[in-house]
Amino acid sequence: MAVQQEAAQEYVPQPKKKEPSELEKRRKKIEPGSLMKAEMRPGGGDARPSDGDQVLYHCTVRTLDGVVVESTRSDNGGKGIPLRHVLGKSKMLLGVVEGLTTMLKGEVAMFKMKPSMHYGEADCPISPPSGFPKEDELHFEIEMIEFSKVKVVNEDLGVIKKVIADGQGWETPREPYEVQARISAKTADGKVILSHEQGEPYFFTFGKSEVPKGLEMGMGTMAREEKAIIYVTGQYLTQSPLLSTIEGLDEVQFEVELVHFVQVRDMLGDGRLIKRRLRDGKGEFPMDCPLHDSLLRVHYKAMLLNDEKTVFYDTRVDNDGQPLEFSSGEGLVPEGFEMSVRLMLPGELALVTCPPDYAYDRFPRPVNVPEGAHVQWEIELLGFEMPKDWAGMDFQSIMDDAGKIRSTGNRLFKEGKFELAKAKYEKVLREFNHVNPQDDEEGKVFLNTRNLLHLNVAACYLKMKECRKSIEACNKVLDASPAHAKALYRRGMAYMEAGDFDEAKNDFEMMAKADKSSEPDSKAALQKLKQTKQEVERRARKQFGGLFDKKPGEIAEVGPEDEANEKEEESTSKEQHKDDEIEEEPLLEDAVEGPRPGLLHRLWPTGGRLFSALGLQRCTIL
Repeated sequence: MAVQQEAAQEYVPQPKKKEPSELEKRRKKIEPGSLMKAEMRPGGGDARPSDGDQVLYHCTVRTLDGVVVESTRSDNGGKGIPLRHVLGKSKMLLGVVEGLTTMLKGEVAMFKMKPSMHYGEADCPISPPSGFPKEDELHFEIEMIEFSKVKVVNEDLGVIKKVIADGQGWETPREPYEVQARISAKTADGKVILSHEQGEPYFFTFGKSEVPKGLEMGMGTMAREEKAIIYVTGQYLTQSPLLSTIEGLDEVQFEVELVHFVQVRDMLGDGRLIKRRLRDGKGEFPMDCPLHDSLLRVHYKAMLLNDEKTVFYDTRVDNDGQPLEFSSGEGLVPEGFEMSVRLMLPGELALVTCPPDYAYDRFPRPVNVPEGAHVQWEIELLGFEMPKDWAGMDFQSIMDDAGKIRSTGNRLFKEGKFELAKAKYEKVLREFNHVNPQDDEEGKVFLNTRNLLHLNVAACYLKMKECRKSIEACNKVLDASPAHAKALYRRGMAYMEAGDFDEAKNDFEMMAKADKSSEPDSKAALQKLKQTKQEVERRARKQFGGLFDKKPGEIAEVGPEDEANEKEEESTSKEQHKDDEIEEEPLLEDAVEGPRPGLLHRLWPTGGRLFSALGLQRCTIL
């Protein structure tokens, strides 16, 4: 037993050791006595900077006999601008990094460094200034002005953010949000070049180059009401209406208070369907947004996007103050409307600008909305109810609910909304993964229903011209029921549509063997397959006929006799097709449930037209 335990211990996987950073590798080469410190003025507190902190400090370098080599201080020939670095991120002299981490805020200290701790280091990441005595032992006088935690916005340290006061919530602005902020700016030496601290906040649209690029990058990490200083180096100081003069600026420090921003979503990515949040909702986005198949309650006002903003429907006026109720994913409202509501939180108010193809050009149009009209909806999501949870329901209740969802999918299919219909069938199939029939009778009902759903999914894919996916859906039925005649038929139709005629023929022939009663349908399908194959071959002959019958250099031309033959072939093909036309099986055999009485009159002002549309033609497979 002890031997087994020892063996087990030998094979315990060890965690991978983290690769040491470049700074850690450099630190390992430090020799004792190469860096000495003498405190000149004590600092305050007990906190010292560590890797990841931003440090602000003055530095004067002298030879051992007191000659100034370089300095940041103006009284020693420098510009008077302190150095700003991020420990562990910025390229710095090893001795300076090690010295700073020992200092308190306000402290002044003298560090005696051997060449290996400054520019004489073998792996020094900084090139020495011209004429710098890099082989000499030197004194570095450092004043620690301040240090703080910062967020490095981009890895080249061109944009860094220091938080002054935390904001509210988790959301941060991004393109194309509308932002209001109080912004002031100064150069690294403290000269004020911009001030929006008083009066109205500055308003701009994210992503429109209305503020310098680096400032926008930094503000993209801020929450509402957050206050921060954003340090932006020259390469990210692009011209903008906010700061038009940028020449000669190596760095700008922006002090920002993010007053407010409006969530703006480009729903399609092309600027046509835009949702603007006018009032925040309750909850966390997107976890508390409506799910697919939720029952939603909204008030909305619909306007034409003209100069007058003509209102053509308002639930509070035209619907006796009653809200609109509809289930998502059922095609009962225009597509742009539902897409926007699905990204709203309860209590949220939003303004949606919608193009005609996502509004009423593909949905029953109110009489006072012209064709091709752009519209605006002002939508308030009052609340929503989640779809039923099958956990704890008995088998019959589950199958009844599944039947209702399937019937909704059938209605959507007959309306030509194949993607929505497929989503309904697939929802039930996903939920079926957690359903366990308790006896043979329930198992039979469950299997038959699941097969039916897979076949309906296959029918949707076939209508969407995705033949391979249709075949995959049929295969799921045939894996469980290899002699399923309808699955063979539907897979054969998908193979035929894809041009796999041999595979289609095999399926149609197997169909008759699997179920003798389907023999007439099998023969009709084989006849149609023959016609389809002949038509494909005829078109190929027409396109390539005579191409290889000529000598090199000759061009094949269609003469009057060839044209006459082609017309005769087309006429014969049409007559044969007419004579041999078959009555094809219904694509979806389930009865379609009609809408609840009066429902659509509560939805849109065109409810009556949609009622008649729901009961149109009987769909057949092609």
